[in-house]
Amino acid sequence: MQLSDIVKAYDVRGLVESQLTADVVRALAAAFADVGGTERPIVIGHDMRDSSPAFARAAAEGIRRRGADVISIGLCSTDESYFASGTLDVPAIMFTASHNPAAYNGMKLSRRGAQGVSLDTGLAEVRDGAQAFLDAGDIPAAPQEGSVSERDVLADYAAYLRELVDLSGIRPLKVVVDAANGMGGLTVPAVLSTEAGLGQLPLEIIPMYFELDGTFPNHEANPLEPKNLVDLQKAVVEHGADIGLAFDGDADRCFVIDERGGAVSPSAVSAIVALREIERVRAEGEAEITVLHNLITSRSVAETIEGAGAKAVRTRVGHSLIKDRMRETGAVFGGEHSAHYYFRDFWGADNGMLAAMHVLAQLGMGERPMSELSAECTPYFSSGEINSRVDDIESAKERIIERFGAEGEIDHLDGIFIAERSGSWWVSVRPSNTEPLLRLNVEAETQSEMERVRDLALELINR
Repeated sequence: MQLSDIVKAYDVRGLVESQLTADVVRALAAAFADVGGTERPIVIGHDMRDSSPAFARAAAEGIRRRGADVISIGLCSTDESYFASGTLDVPAIMFTASHNPAAYNGMKLSRRGAQGVSLDTGLAEVRDGAQAFLDAGDIPAAPQEGSVSERDVLADYAAYLRELVDLSGIRPLKVVVDAANGMGGLTVPAVLSTEAGLGQLPLEIIPMYFELDGTFPNHEANPLEPKNLVDLQKAVVEHGADIGLAFDGDADRCFVIDERGGAVSPSAVSAIVALREIERVRAEGEAEITVLHNLITSRSVAETIEGAGAKAVRTRVGHSLIKDRMRETGAVFGGEHSAHYYFRDFWGADNGMLAAMHVLAQLGMGERPMSELSAECTPYFSSGEINSRVDDIESAKERIIERFGAEGEIDHLDGIFIAERSGSWWVSVRPSNTEPLLRLNVEAETQSEMERVRDLALELINR
């Protein structure tokens, strides 16, 4: 087994049994304990996939064998694992394959304080250490084996989010939530309802697919794909709801549907939340305010941030990379096109539930519908992300540069980003960090211009 096949840029992702096995997990967890040091316990949490509980147990075995203690938080969302890592100031392992189909599983690693782990910040060392254990056929035992304790953090997690965003005074809202049989089925009732012992909010929650089921019997837990939003869009209209929320499998991403059944772009959500966070910290006396956005969010996000008097900082794509930039810049918030939203008050980590609460608060503090709030933040026309399987990625990138490079400024921050000099369009082409794909994003001032650039770029990519 070559671990380089499943250890990606900022997490571990592979097919269960053929790539990700108990032995592989045990070795990776043992190496993670070595890299992070054994003086602190390591949190282990897992999602609802069939393989996740056994993988969590295997990870505990590997960690204990190397002499570190384990705190098991059991079934949880990924942002719950970040909460545990942040509040306890310890490393964490979350077993999930996020939005991937049921045949996959994976590991999201955090350094102490919910800091990200990427190939540049420890994941390469974890990979190489685990590979050595697998090649040797053994994980050497420490002089004293570590212990295991259990802790339930759901109630504390829910209470903490309620402290960050107060929804108690908003107007009553009817909210349809599609949990896609993922971890939102556990966290939504705790945070937005009363199942964690918190008070009732002025929210009528209409649940869809809240049953935890790692086989995803209704649709894939990937709301980035429009086909997986169709059920929610229909339900919002049928129930006359004010808003719809769709969570991915590990519930760290949230997508929004307006009252008409229209999809609200993650860029619009980023702009809405950015304004709220800028206004909040400015009211607390903060003068120099920074907000992050990755390079393929809409141009409107940076314009919104700068229009509010804050500094907009572009980043590469990827949750571990952005967590590091959150800390480096002191940014109050960060938004990604993929619906990952990062908060300084959440240790710089991403939290889809917290973003959803900000949107609910903004919607509930006035009388305007979600479609109007969204339209204000969506002045441009976007292709959305289009993925292509390409045999020769470098040649495809060169064709894009040759065709579009003379018309704009070329940026190599993350793949290829070319912005037309007058600002009428931009095109981004970058390899996926987690899958064998080339990702295309285009935005323009008009629908026709977006379609022209999109179609030409696709033809060049797939030539």
